[in-house]
Amino acid sequence: MEQSSLELFGLIGYPVKHSLSPVMHNAAFKKFNISGKYGLYEKKPEELESFFKSLDKSDIYGLNVTVPYKEKVLKFVELEKEDAYLKIIQSVNTIVRMNCKWIGFNTDIPGFEISLKENFNPANKKTAMLGAGGVARSVAYVLAKSGAEEICIFDIDKRKSNNIVNMVKELFPNMKISAAASIEALNIKGKDLLINATPIGLKKEDPCLIKKEMLHESLFVYDLIYNPMETKLLSLAKGVGSKVSNGLGMLLYQGALSFVIFTGTDVPINEIVDEMRIGLKEGIKKICMKK
Repeated sequence: MEQSSLELFGLIGYPVKHSLSPVMHNAAFKKFNISGKYGLYEKKPEELESFFKSLDKSDIYGLNVTVPYKEKVLKFVELEKEDAYLKIIQSVNTIVRMNCKWIGFNTDIPGFEISLKENFNPANKKTAMLGAGGVARSVAYVLAKSGAEEICIFDIDKRKSNNIVNMVKELFPNMKISAAASIEALNIKGKDLLINATPIGLKKEDPCLIKKEMLHESLFVYDLIYNPMETKLLSLAKGVGSKVSNGLGMLLYQGALSFVIFTGTDVPINEIVDEMRIGLKEGIKKICMKK
């Protein structure tokens, strides 16, 4: 990796001010004596192209990518040659400068898979998904790869839902996957797993997309949002007895895997995870103190 004395890394997206990624990465940089600083790069959609055009002249050597740019950054990067399946998935969350080029990776996939399977095994289970953006593409891939029985997706932009259906069918021809015409058509009552892969829930004023009567106590509800730690959806699900998880686990594991890509460190991944978890706890504590 081409690095100067000041090695900058960060998260690009819109919005990103809520992100806990800096406390995770900076804790790991400090613990393992690696020269680096992780910051936030909040860029509006109209600023994205100019930001990437100036990137080669900057001191930034690696970035995580979040909403709404996981698909849009593909026009500015190349994909790791060994990750041919990423050309079909068309979503990256980690980019790094290598040999004068920006290379894209996806640590959302293993990060989500590890986090989900700590709590729920999707094999032979039926899943309802809200959202069909970049992270939803990674989520759908993990579910299909893990042997889910059925995946049903709803997005207000049905074109996006259909794109994920086609993506999964290309990789897993026998997978039962469909795009729902409405949230009601997801038939959550008949599902084992509900995943929120939308950003709805980040803001206090955001509505809850799901009605209480749609939920049931045997349902596992996974909201990829982690700040707030308990969204309206998770609160509602807990109220009916459903088991729930927020997105902190996915954030942690994808972050540790990105850290390895950024730095090339040979520190064992479990040690990075442990240190980042400590950083996360400190970050969460500060959030709670502000409330």
